[in-house]
Amino acid sequence: MLFQPNRGFNGSVKDPVGIERRAAEALEAFLGSIPQFAVGPMTLTGKPGEADRGVDIVAETEFAGRPLRLVVEVKSNGQPRIAHQVAYQLKRYLDQTGQEGVPMFIAPYLSEQAQAACREEDIAYLDFQGNARLVVDTIFIERKVEGKPDPERRSLRTLFKPKSTRILRVLLNEPHRPWRVTELAEEAKVSLGLVSTIGTALREREWADQTEQGLRLVDPSGLLDEWARNYERPRGEEVRLYTHLHGKALVERLRDLATEQGRVALASFSAADWYAPFVRQSTSYFYADEKGLGTLQTILNLTAPAKGANIVVRVPDEDGVLDDARTVAPGVIATSPVQTYLDLMAGGERGVEGAEHLKDKLLRWPS
Repeated sequence: MLFQPNRGFNGSVKDPVGIERRAAEALEAFLGSIPQFAVGPMTLTGKPGEADRGVDIVAETEFAGRPLRLVVEVKSNGQPRIAHQVAYQLKRYLDQTGQEGVPMFIAPYLSEQAQAACREEDIAYLDFQGNARLVVDTIFIERKVEGKPDPERRSLRTLFKPKSTRILRVLLNEPHRPWRVTELAEEAKVSLGLVSTIGTALREREWADQTEQGLRLVDPSGLLDEWARNYERPRGEEVRLYTHLHGKALVERLRDLATEQGRVALASFSAADWYAPFVRQSTSYFYADEKGLGTLQTILNLTAPAKGANIVVRVPDEDGVLDDARTVAPGVIATSPVQTYLDLMAGGERGVEGAEHLKDKLLRWPS
């Protein structure tokens, strides 16, 4: 294999063992693992001091004795937005040079969204995790690897931290509304800087776009699905209690909460009963602040049984889950459909079934 000196991104000179060389090694290993593939010369096209020529690696290969050239662009960022840019760049390069070749994108990590962007653009892809796809003529090769690298996990943890999710709640509750930074910060009760940071992360993943009117979701379903995969129940105290009240009698007592101190909202299965009934539970679930817990204990005559609790109340450390709660009947408050969906998804097999039912009813957005 022949390696030429390579340049860094934005034209700076890179260490010889840089991301482009690593990409070339990953590509060689990937192709070498596939029967009937023979890897020939693999050239890193950039040279010190040169501007970006639009392609980083040209790999001459053969499949079943037939020549196949891969024209590769390497990026340190594999977000969907970058994938679309790379596709345009590679196709333009091939068109302008008149060369034959299969455009391919290589990055340290390509999320499911980024992989989908590559498929949409009809370009091959590979990441250092081992996710790959190469489809041309009679060749169809696709690999998916479970797990995410540490930087991606850290990035998602930041996106779905309690303070950050205040912003996500506002956006998902009005998914087609554009938001100015100041409006969004005020509504979500967070800093302007956090809105800017989260807005950038959402745009990078193509879940949102910045319009003249402000930040607006373009893929609320994709954002909600990823949140559900990374969801952790709000931290806080969980209290398990018992009430002798059931059915209509319980609901009638709940109506009294509206005139009392503190905040209380039906949650999980109990909230879903008001939006999209599906799974019946003998236990009632709530979120409440400290004052709300005291009020709930009084109104429902709650006691602390040795066993057989039928009331579960979580007092969250971060009250975003209560901020977007809504009235579902006179005097009855429940967590938003978004929060209800997330809690159901974390509620085991029956919860997932209920979550999908709720999603079909209230959380399907046209693309």
